[in-house]
Amino acid sequence: MKNILVAIDLEGKTINLINNARELAKKFGSKVWIIHIIERRSNYYGTPDALQYEVQYVNMRDAEAKELKEESIMVQEYSDQLIKEGIKSEGLLVEGPTIKVIMEEAVKLKIDLIIIGSHKHSFLYDSLIKSTSSSILRKSNIPIMVVPI
Repeated sequence: MKNILVAIDLEGKTINLINNARELAKKFGSKVWIIHIIERRSNYYGTPDALQYEVQYVNMRDAEAKELKEESIMVQEYSDQLIKEGIKSEGLLVEGPTIKVIMEEAVKLKIDLIIIGSHKHSFLYDSLIKSTSSSILRKSNIPIMVVPI
């Protein structure tokens, strides 16, 4: 097991996912890839019709840029901590649809194990809305470790 991909959402108990990756990486000498996927936050593509909209868009864009920078720093801090412990690691911040990005990056990086978290939901929720973890479990040919969070 040379490469482990940990998909994090920076909410809740991300550290549980990192800790599982840390333990496996130490045992197998693996590299840990920490990935945080962001979906496009704003849908603004055109030119504003009025200055009012331009001001609102600039404020939204600035807030989005600040949030992306903070998320990037957090991902890098997790990676840096593993590196300090002697574990090869890289942090990735990737934009796109979560499941598609995880699957594409897993193939591109030649991942041997994907670690994902799973929030406990009701049967009704799981029946109506497919969670990220269950979708990845159905689509992946790569072994997956699901960590309850």
